[in-house]
Amino acid sequence: MSFYEVVSGYKDFDFNGFLSSVNSERVRVILSNDKISDMDFLALLSPAAQGHLEHMAEKARRLSLNHFGKAVLLYAPIYISNYCINRCAYCGFNHDNSISRKRLTMEEIEQEAIELSKTGIRHVLLLTGESKKHSPADYIIEASRVLRRHFDSVTIEVSPLTLEEYVHAAKSGIDGVTVYQEAYDEEVYDEVHLSGPKKDYRFRLDTPERACRANMRSVNVGALLGLSDWRREAFMTGMHANYLQDKYPSTEISVSFPRIRPHAGVFEKVSGVSDIQLVQTILAMRLFMPHVSQNISTRETATFRDNLIPLGINKFSAGSCTEVGGYSGAQATEAQFEISDGRSVGDVCEAILARGYQPLFKNWMSI
Repeated sequence: MSFYEVVSGYKDFDFNGFLSSVNSERVRVILSNDKISDMDFLALLSPAAQGHLEHMAEKARRLSLNHFGKAVLLYAPIYISNYCINRCAYCGFNHDNSISRKRLTMEEIEQEAIELSKTGIRHVLLLTGESKKHSPADYIIEASRVLRRHFDSVTIEVSPLTLEEYVHAAKSGIDGVTVYQEAYDEEVYDEVHLSGPKKDYRFRLDTPERACRANMRSVNVGALLGLSDWRREAFMTGMHANYLQDKYPSTEISVSFPRIRPHAGVFEKVSGVSDIQLVQTILAMRLFMPHVSQNISTRETATFRDNLIPLGINKFSAGSCTEVGGYSGAQATEAQFEISDGRSVGDVCEAILARGYQPLFKNWMSI
């Protein structure tokens, strides 16, 4: 059984009917329980649950302190190539977009690493556009070896790899994989992925499991909120994380909540997700899976991110640049998307400390 069978089981489920049937009393009963079922999790995403956000926040804060303490792990992305052969309607790297394309050499990657490491960042996320011609697995692995000279943890967000490629990557020192399904709704997924390998819904959906099978230390999943109904996408994200954590308990599973940001090109069918709806998603996810890490990136504003710290977020990107070559500043390209929180790493640390939490630069290293 793969997660595709789980997704398929909900294909004809009446999400709107269920969500509209949830009343305030049912939410109160769920919040009084110690364990949250799948349907309880969905109920906490309902309109009725919005009247209980304060109670949800109190419980989420307590659970977060129990499992993660008052600590927020910092990391930063590093883009090394933006060549892409996919035509995704919502992405600045879309093959059809007229942006400058670049692939960094190993020497340029080292310069990026030197500049980023000066900020104190010890955990880095390596990103590329999805082109196996310009950024094949061997290029990514070679780049990760350069980055490991400067960082304690190197994780990747690149084209979905085969099991054999993930095994090779893990043995080479890459310790984590981030892959977003973008849209769990298979019809929406097909609609927004116009052409390219990424159009293969099943191959992408099974990617996190291949990474787990390859013994990656950490795997991060999520949906791009704004492509489809946020409640359904949030629910399937939670189900995906829960499936992986149950099946691969030795892998650290985490969840991200990216919302669509302005980018090169125009995507007009954005299904809006408000701040309060995103907060509800984060709270419901924490109550459903108290032990799963939750990550919020610089897509969100500084004030909003700071307010999420006590509510269950325990991973922050900081000092981020989404341009290829952006840290060293030498002929950087256009960004994949506009960031909202442009604070330096030092400013982010001060904000975390002001909330009574500890910014962590490192919580793991290979030996």
